[in-house]
Amino acid sequence: MKLLDGKKVAGALDEKMTLRVEDLKKKGITPSIAVILVGDSGASSVYVRNKRRRAEKLGMDFQLIHYKDDVSENELLAKIDELNNDKTVDGFIVQLPLPKSINEERVIQAIDSKKDVDGFAPDNVGNLWIGEPHTKPATAAGILMMLDYYDVDLDGKNVVIIGRSNIVGKPVAAMMLARNATVTIAHSHTKNLKELAKTADILVVAIGQAKFVTKDYVKDGAVVVDVGMDRDENDKLCGDVDFADVENTASMMTPVPGGVGPMTITALMDQVLELAEARANA
Repeated sequence: MKLLDGKKVAGALDEKMTLRVEDLKKKGITPSIAVILVGDSGASSVYVRNKRRRAEKLGMDFQLIHYKDDVSENELLAKIDELNNDKTVDGFIVQLPLPKSINEERVIQAIDSKKDVDGFAPDNVGNLWIGEPHTKPATAAGILMMLDYYDVDLDGKNVVIIGRSNIVGKPVAAMMLARNATVTIAHSHTKNLKELAKTADILVVAIGQAKFVTKDYVKDGAVVVDVGMDRDENDKLCGDVDFADVENTASMMTPVPGGVGPMTITALMDQVLELAEARANA
């Protein structure tokens, strides 16, 4: 079984992205990303810190706008409007989740789709499904970048995705359809899930249940992409796939941690770079 090593892929792509940043700086443009963080959630703070580290490693500008939990929705929307109109900021994200006092949908819809590097704005979701994406959800884009790095051909392959979230399941399906895969999205109401999963040449699992997928869900020689980030019975980090049980059945497989996670930030930075390159060529 070959490991789909997200850390290795991220490192290799970082080298290429650093060169792209240097080329842009020669033209007088520094790629810039901004992140709006509300509150002090441990998980969100870690995600933002990792994004900052990667951006600064690549030589990008990183701007953190950090509000307390009691920030008003109007103040947040005003800042979004300011970033929408700031020509020096190539892309920005609002770190989710937000406090219950704030309407997440309204906030997401306020982001200019041309700067929406999370790919969640309605325009960008629609463009993704008609095969003309402007920006793409970073986790889904990262999965495709990793499969490309390991020369996993999607054309004509049977892909089963367990999980139908807007962040992973649906955008992965759209992007794999665009690569001529035959895609099935399965979920908690799917009948005969085990039998269906076993038809997959490529199995993508994103359901948030620790070690849910065992070897009897996996066809011999399948490529398995585990998007889960869970805790097992010993409070140890694990995925949605039981790695030890599946590793002798799959031909290729992502570890947790170190698989999809690093690729999410890589894809995010790649999209910021693409927007900066478009700004340079405008």
